[in-house]
Amino acid sequence: MGDHDDLRKSITELAIVRGRVVLSSGREADWYVDLRRVTLHHAAAPLVGRVMLDLTADWEFDAVGGLTLGADPVAAAMLHAAAATGRQLDAFVVRKAEKTHGLQRRIEGPDVAGRRVVAVEDTSTTGSSVLTAVEALKQAGAVIVGVAVIVDRGAGEVVRDVGLPYRAAYTLGDLGL
Repeated sequence: MGDHDDLRKSITELAIVRGRVVLSSGREADWYVDLRRVTLHHAAAPLVGRVMLDLTADWEFDAVGGLTLGADPVAAAMLHAAAATGRQLDAFVVRKAEKTHGLQRRIEGPDVAGRRVVAVEDTSTTGSSVLTAVEALKQAGAVIVGVAVIVDRGAGEVVRDVGLPYRAAYTLGDLGL
């Protein structure tokens, strides 16, 4: 099995939780994909980095990140996977609101102004979180190359409708959902 198959197996074994839940979008579902159980797992996190780099291999970018918290471990995994191959890739964190103390930054990490970036998310249903990050990145002067998520729960059309390329490593069908 390759990284893509191994990560799918990790997601189905570790992250799919059955039972009634309310999603961040406010919608209700009979199951939940808790990808933090994968993105923060000692064996699965490296797979996340490699799979997401493979997913975006034909995009030219030098920084990756998104809205905290879902995007943070995805971006870190990609940073480390890139470093393991000698590629220089920075990560950043987009806060939900600008800090009111210190440097009062909305985007933490290396400056993104003028840089080609990919906005990432672990999973996206409505696109709201990743598009919030995209808006903050645009305000900071970043060039948005595209949006990439581990699991698409339906946000693809919304993101594409605002003119951004969108890719998902897995669909719900890929996971048997």
